[in-house]
Amino acid sequence: MSMNVTKCPSPAPVTSNGVFQDHANPLHSALPLLIVQICVVFTLTRVLAFLLRPLRQPRVIAEIIGGILLGPSALGRSTSYLHALFPNSSLTILGTLANLGLLFFLFLVGVELDPRALKRTSKKSLSIAIGGISLPFTLGIGIAFVLKSTISKGEKTAPLLVFMGVALSITAFPVLARILAELKLLTTDIGRTAMSAAAVNDVVAWILLALAIALSGQNESPVVAVWVLLCGAGFLALCIFIFPPIFQRISSQCPAGEPVNEMFICGTLVAVLAAGFVTDTIGIHALFGAFVVGVLVPKEGAFADALVEKVEDLVSGIFLPLYFVLSGLNTNVATIQGGKSWGILVLVIFVACFGKIMGTVAVSLSLKMPFREAVTLGFLMNTKGLVELIVLNIGKNRGVLNDQTFAIFVLMALFTTFITTPLVMWSYKASESTKTEQYKYRTIRRKDANTQLRMITCFSSVSNIPTLINLMEASRGKGKLGVLRVFAMHLMELSERSSAILMVHKVRRNGLPFWNKDRTGNSSQIVVGFEAFRQLSQVSIRPATVISPIATMHEDICASAATKHVALIILPFHKHQRFDGRLDLTREDFRGVNKRVLKHAPCSVGVLVDRGLGGIAQVPASCVNYIVTVLFFGGHDDCEALAYGTLMAEHPGIRLNVIRFIVDTTSIRSENVQLDINEEGEEPMKKLGLDEEMLEELQQKISEEDYSIKYEEIKVSNDTEIVEAINRYSQCNLFLVGITSGSEVAQMLNMRRDCPELGPVGNLLISPDFKTTASVLVMQKYRKALGEQSVSVKPGDAQIDDDDDAEEVSVK
Repeated sequence: MSMNVTKCPSPAPVTSNGVFQDHANPLHSALPLLIVQICVVFTLTRVLAFLLRPLRQPRVIAEIIGGILLGPSALGRSTSYLHALFPNSSLTILGTLANLGLLFFLFLVGVELDPRALKRTSKKSLSIAIGGISLPFTLGIGIAFVLKSTISKGEKTAPLLVFMGVALSITAFPVLARILAELKLLTTDIGRTAMSAAAVNDVVAWILLALAIALSGQNESPVVAVWVLLCGAGFLALCIFIFPPIFQRISSQCPAGEPVNEMFICGTLVAVLAAGFVTDTIGIHALFGAFVVGVLVPKEGAFADALVEKVEDLVSGIFLPLYFVLSGLNTNVATIQGGKSWGILVLVIFVACFGKIMGTVAVSLSLKMPFREAVTLGFLMNTKGLVELIVLNIGKNRGVLNDQTFAIFVLMALFTTFITTPLVMWSYKASESTKTEQYKYRTIRRKDANTQLRMITCFSSVSNIPTLINLMEASRGKGKLGVLRVFAMHLMELSERSSAILMVHKVRRNGLPFWNKDRTGNSSQIVVGFEAFRQLSQVSIRPATVISPIATMHEDICASAATKHVALIILPFHKHQRFDGRLDLTREDFRGVNKRVLKHAPCSVGVLVDRGLGGIAQVPASCVNYIVTVLFFGGHDDCEALAYGTLMAEHPGIRLNVIRFIVDTTSIRSENVQLDINEEGEEPMKKLGLDEEMLEELQQKISEEDYSIKYEEIKVSNDTEIVEAINRYSQCNLFLVGITSGSEVAQMLNMRRDCPELGPVGNLLISPDFKTTASVLVMQKYRKALGEQSVSVKPGDAQIDDDDDAEEVSVK
């Protein structure tokens, strides 16, 4: 009797021997195929993210769409493509790698979530979170009965009910944070409420998902589900008992600014894997173990930052998109056939949006929230994302969702997240909340020397801090308490990285604005440095952090200046000094930020070329010994530079040199000189009058036996004489110049201008041919006409409520 024996295909080799030796297709080997899959996924998702950027969509949208396009809904319709690039034999390896990446990503999500913030959640946010969960969960149960009677007839009832409720009630916490940051709503009342409510929603969703997984086991006995939940609760209690003391001890051995021990990083990652193994063994999925360990990691200190830095780029950039492709391969839009299926899709989308939005709006209105803000909050809480896909994939893998139901809910998650940004922009129009801030002092010059001077000093690197502190010390004048108020603003780019959101949470302090009021609670070296200076000087200083995309960072700076009623914004130059004295590019995109601030600023602006004013450390007030040189050619910007220099001269440790350049009419014919066109449209005589007025005030100060000021007039007839004259003062510590000059003298500097935003004199002082170690501050006086027409405050990250922001503070 003959028997038919079926042989299983041999597993594919890990690597190939190359096309020249075996003449075989490398894609028939596991590793080359996996490499090609990763490259294709990365390229497609990044291209889609770039195309969707003008629509201000989060990257998760591009990743979901990319997964669907690579699956059977689009490109996968070609069987030759599908068998070549995503054969069935490769899906196990691809799925394992994708889930490993997802495991570590959920660990990062846990690191982002601060349990202490949940304890401080207001009753308002808690009520909104409950309302935003209850109604959609109830409607989800109703949808489950509809599905049970139509396209999911053979599925288990109890797991389907819970999975549908969870799928409709989820709010994607990381995606919501990025949308709020993109729309500059993170520190508004509505942004703080949405983030707090979403955090609560996230925790509740994970608990409900654990329940759904426990109920979806193959065993019919409810006792098994109870055992799964009890073991899960026991695991959670054990983690809370074991991990926090260990992590606290590790964190205490990781000082800021020093590398973290490799053993700490690797040990933690192994603990994540072990926790995932335990929860998978229990039966509630490996992701829960990783998430719990992440939540228990201390959020302060260098340890959490090092963990995120080591893990996030590889996981978020390479491995996580594979999970979206895996979801896309399981999503076949073609299974949605007939009017009934498409009607169910419309019904699911409508119920999902209606339940989440109406549940949130109803509770918000009952809490006396304005209708527009309540509707906006409902749109925000309707955000879906990765967690939604995790729920759906678990449901599909456990047999709770069939192919058609899975495809319907993936499209629902994509649609609800895609419409969030445009709906929020429509319902919460920035233009309706825009108001023009009117205040008196927008320049440095003022009649009463006792009037408080407010300034914002911006920096993007810790290396700029000593120079800024020394500049603040020089700007305090006679040193009367309260005369100078400085807002030190740390500029940080908001990116798609997970650490960007962790950074946002650290600065927000669970709803506090970016302007840091909790000085004692923040141990970062930036705040410590400014706090030490505040206590040792007579300067009132508040450190701040602005986290924003580079393209809109200038809006935060200008809005902060208007809100804080400042007279001067100090911007860092986009180049830094090398050891050989030359200036090297730091970040070209910060140059664009400076240009936009110069164009839209509501006050005067200074661009600081940092060459180490006072050295690499803070100089005590009693040891200050600076020489400041003002190069005065004439015009509004030069007058503002002179006003700043005169203020600095009031400091007992500063000597001021004012060099006025005059055309030598005996050596040059006036017809060969071209006058600069005044941007404000003022007549030359008016500018001449302002110049003479400023110089007359300076002469009066000198006549009052102010020996710290030296004034000199130099006649020049060409650019060579100008350079020679400036070279004689190159040994000073700081040059103060204007960006544009109203004098024909400055027009003699017909040199190449690599940085037009610094003006002709500023470009001379930073050129490699000009040898000096002095820092340069290039000043632009507030343009009144431009400021009144275009400067406004948008409800964004930079706005705060500050009851000490009176328009004028006089100190006697």
